[in-house]
Amino acid sequence: MNYIGTLRDQLQSMGKGFIEALPSIAIALFIILLTWIIARFAVRISDMIVGRTEIRTSLKNLVDTVVKLTIWVIGLFIAAVVVMPELTFASLLAGLGIGAVAIGFAFQDIFENFFAGILIMLREKMQIGDVIECEGITGKVEHITLRETHVRKLSGELTVVPNSILFKNPVEILTDVEQRRHDVVVGVSYDTNLDHAADVIRRAVEGVDLVLASKGVDIFAQEFNSSSVDFLVRWWAGAAPRAGWESKDKVVRAIKAALDEEGIEIPFPYVTHTFKETVPISQLGESSKPTP
Repeated sequence: MNYIGTLRDQLQSMGKGFIEALPSIAIALFIILLTWIIARFAVRISDMIVGRTEIRTSLKNLVDTVVKLTIWVIGLFIAAVVVMPELTFASLLAGLGIGAVAIGFAFQDIFENFFAGILIMLREKMQIGDVIECEGITGKVEHITLRETHVRKLSGELTVVPNSILFKNPVEILTDVEQRRHDVVVGVSYDTNLDHAADVIRRAVEGVDLVLASKGVDIFAQEFNSSSVDFLVRWWAGAAPRAGWESKDKVVRAIKAALDEEGIEIPFPYVTHTFKETVPISQLGESSKPTP
């Protein structure tokens, strides 16, 4: 059998087929380029239409993604039909059906994050600009895509979080409302009149400009500590982390100044130290020596 001749014939046939297919490939490439241009213009038109509405930014991103994806699917299918005229929509679906199981197992995490991203964009809560906390990550949501969410941590670092994590785990939205409750623990000495101390603390907290006194200030005698009776002080202020820190700073300063003015002591905790001394066995009495 002439293997070299057979190989030469096959290569010639493949080359001839490739040359004959060049016009179809060129047309397909032109269709792909046209699809890219149409997709860009379609997204701009979608932004103009959706921009006139009051829907959330995440939904606008979802609409843009769906429009772009739809145009690309149609364009690629047309390009494939130009290159392979025998390809039909039914045969394409059949081919996708055969490989769907294998593709699903191979790209399980990608599909999980993809569908989680769609559901995150559709739900009303957790919008772009919210400060969230999830799985030890605290930061501001900057961008939501179909696969991942960009969270800017309060220290400045950008964390890219897979959407499946935000969808399957509890997410605490710190800025869901404009105000939230903050608290601090204040200890006073045991010889203090607790009713008087509570009144002093209440007046001090209500006098802070960042505190929403209209929503009330709670002061509870919480527990007997080692050197003090502890009060739990709670108030309402801005929901953003910085607003909470600023209000807590002013509240702590105001309480300290008010208690000092009234002569109410904030005691130091008592610390008990245990000292151990090592003594050689030779210095121990006969009764103190260990029994063998």
